[in-house]
Amino acid sequence: MLALKAPSAELLFFWLFASHYIADFPLQGTFLATAKSRHSELGRSIWPHALFAHAMIHGSAVALVTGSATLGIAEVIIHAITDFSKCEGWISFNIDQAIHLLCKLIWGYIALHVVLP
Repeated sequence: MLALKAPSAELLFFWLFASHYIADFPLQGTFLATAKSRHSELGRSIWPHALFAHAMIHGSAVALVTGSATLGIAEVIIHAITDFSKCEGWISFNIDQAIHLLCKLIWGYIALHVVLP
């Protein structure tokens, strides 16, 4: 486990939110941002791979911060569904971000009350 042993709630939530913004913006880059949409020219043939790669970056960050592979896998699944929904135009960018941050709150709560005690 790479997570700190019994971190403070403040530190845990700081790293969950920080890792989200790092993974969603500088680590995503133009290539993944474009390729994860099946509606883009680049994404037409590779979108599942790009979407999964992006979601795995997020899931890896959650697993590292919380020390839980289960929470990391949950993040991969929900992040991929949320981003797919955004790429389809079913939800807006702001709703997409709200869902991602709500998940970080849920993962932090679970980590503090189930995983790390």
